[in-house]
Amino acid sequence: MVVEPSDATTLPTWRRQSFLLPAMPTVAVKLYSVFFKFLLKNRLQNRILAPAEESNPFGVTTRPDETVAAANPSFSDGVATKDIHIDNLTSLSVRIFLPDSALSPEPNIKPSPKSEPGSGGSETASSRLARRNSYEPSVLTPREETRRSSVGEYRGYLPAPDSCRKKLPVLLQFHGGGWVSGSNDSVANDLFCRRIAKLCDAMVVAVGYRLAPENRYPAAFEDGMKVLNWLAKQANLAECSKSLGGRKSEGHNKHIVDSFGASMVEPWLAAHGNPSRCVLLGVSCGANIADYVARKAVEAGKRLDPVKVVAQVLMYPFFIGSVPTHSEIRLANSYFYDKAMCMLAWKLFLPEGEFSLDHPAANPLVPGQGPPLKQMPPTLTVVAEHDWMRDRAIAYSEELRKVNVDAPVYEYKDAVHEFATLDILIKSPQAQVCAEDIAIWVKKYISLRGHEFSY
Repeated sequence: MVVEPSDATTLPTWRRQSFLLPAMPTVAVKLYSVFFKFLLKNRLQNRILAPAEESNPFGVTTRPDETVAAANPSFSDGVATKDIHIDNLTSLSVRIFLPDSALSPEPNIKPSPKSEPGSGGSETASSRLARRNSYEPSVLTPREETRRSSVGEYRGYLPAPDSCRKKLPVLLQFHGGGWVSGSNDSVANDLFCRRIAKLCDAMVVAVGYRLAPENRYPAAFEDGMKVLNWLAKQANLAECSKSLGGRKSEGHNKHIVDSFGASMVEPWLAAHGNPSRCVLLGVSCGANIADYVARKAVEAGKRLDPVKVVAQVLMYPFFIGSVPTHSEIRLANSYFYDKAMCMLAWKLFLPEGEFSLDHPAANPLVPGQGPPLKQMPPTLTVVAEHDWMRDRAIAYSEELRKVNVDAPVYEYKDAVHEFATLDILIKSPQAQVCAEDIAIWVKKYISLRGHEFSY
């Protein structure tokens, strides 16, 4: 028995043609794929054969051989970044990407009064800003918002406590890597998140979840949900701090601190984050985490207030099942991540004794998973023509559409798995086009009313 999506003519699948782009995969990509698969397969086999170590809940979020990009809290290239360790009991961390568009004032500025006769018809800066759309450059420069802390050493961006700055949507991103590799601060993921932050005009929070086999399922999924709860906590703390900041007690401003006296409020999120417009974006296995977090957010409902997941993007999700699809048969030996190698990754990720290709973490079409699909947020699915996992992702999207969920599929011709996020491919024209397509769709759900198509 072979599972396949319905007749393609009934699917609202949008195929991105590459009329002006070089054909993919090229000879160089094919050669690199062979080298990539050889190294990754050896690493996976060595980890499977290695003696089982005692489980360490703290875990790891990156590998020693991973090339990482250092955080840069200044707007040197249009996006400032910072790393935050958010869980004292585990290695869970996030990297925040803040585009410099956050430095512009809120777009709903009241127009200034008409100029008096004889004024020459000059207009103020506020009236000019009121007419700007969300993609025009900011009048203010990052330098105006950069200041030192009380210690005198910190030279990164630090919002002024009394500033009224633009609130940006929050995009929660989960990196790929087959559960056992990858990181939120890798060079490729850093470049991808910077690109998405600029194109979507959003604050990106890249999650550094714990990797397998040190921490098997459900560690990565729980980490994803912890970050969503952390966003809700930060939003509530920021609101409390704002209300306390308006009052003074014995000449001192009140603020919320932990037991060590450090501020519990993350300043970038407090000044610029709008969690009521939250989008989940998952890459490869990160798409599985994003879908899980979306389901849990639906179940949590108002308990997550003010966080509201308004949409999710699943980029070539790491779905699999016991009943093969046509693409799993025809493309089993595809580029970079073939089916045999992914099976090794699943064996390292799922707990021993629980390995099943129809595990809820692996197959979203298994009956009995909650909540009902009709309650799921709008879901954009990105698939590649030469990816053996494509058919099951399309089938999942089709099930969402059956219950009237906005769930388009963007299929990219001549593309391979992780064509828009892998280190060797991320600077390709097709990777840039994919990011732009995602931004156009996402802006329908995160833009302020009247600015949905201001790209």
